[in-house]
Amino acid sequence: MDVKAINTRLEEKLKGLEQRLHMLLRSDVEFVELIHEDLMSAGGKRIRPRLALLSSELLGGVPHEVELALAVELLHSATLLHDDLVDDAEIRRGRQAAFRRYGNAVSVLSGDYLLSRMLYLLAETGRMSLVVLLAEAARRLAEGEVFQFQVYAYADHSRDNYERIIEGKTAALMRACTEGAALLGDAAVNERQALATFGHAYGMAFQMRDDYLDMMGDSKSLGKPLGGDVREGKITLITLELLAAHPEEVALIIRRGGKGPGDIERLRALALHDGVARAVVGEISGWVSRAQDALSVFPATAAKGALLDLAEQEMVRLR
Repeated sequence: MDVKAINTRLEEKLKGLEQRLHMLLRSDVEFVELIHEDLMSAGGKRIRPRLALLSSELLGGVPHEVELALAVELLHSATLLHDDLVDDAEIRRGRQAAFRRYGNAVSVLSGDYLLSRMLYLLAETGRMSLVVLLAEAARRLAEGEVFQFQVYAYADHSRDNYERIIEGKTAALMRACTEGAALLGDAAVNERQALATFGHAYGMAFQMRDDYLDMMGDSKSLGKPLGGDVREGKITLITLELLAAHPEEVALIIRRGGKGPGDIERLRALALHDGVARAVVGEISGWVSRAQDALSVFPATAAKGALLDLAEQEMVRLR
């Protein structure tokens, strides 16, 4: 089976996953059902289920792959509901953020509802070790988000702190997707470590690409205005480098949340002029290579090729 055939089969699995997700989230509480409908219609890239299912394919198919794929997507979706409220976000996936339509309480409690369904799925697997793995990912995710606020409050901006933030808020869950498949398949120690490393490195590349696109991308492709991270007080690799090169000007823009006339355009221009944007793309490339190198322990198969291609997409992804 070639990579194209694997990806075709993956799309079929994802369609089945959407149907299972729809049934899992049904509720006779109208406001919960409305947010459920939002979640289903907004779609998204479903990257985390893709990682789980492709990792299962790489191992020849593992028990409870669907439950794992659904669980990681539910955890991700729950955190999005909570994060949008915390960040006072306007837009999510090209639509008005849920809390702005239904209110803070409904949005937070609906996120809790998603987490309850995730726990149900994990119980269905009967694998306590998987519960521990996802619990640890959830802990690191929450700590990453809180640490991001701490860094902003203390203006403690550094490369190490930035990487700690994105490792917690993104890479830890990506790692759980791939390592979870290895756990369910009782994979050999070196194979489990390889998949854990792949998930972590891919997650780092993915978040760096997201951060890069937030400043250097196209607002139409993204479905939201550029510079959202600056407006939310988040420091990324681009703004870190610009702070070092233009401390007074860039610090002023960050302090006022990029709300001055032409602030975001100025940061974009500086990033291009100074070569910062190009350097960040180089950083992303480094993480992509680390992810791909981790899979060297596996023989050449279509599933391995699909995972390598998924990582490579972070070099060109536009949204």
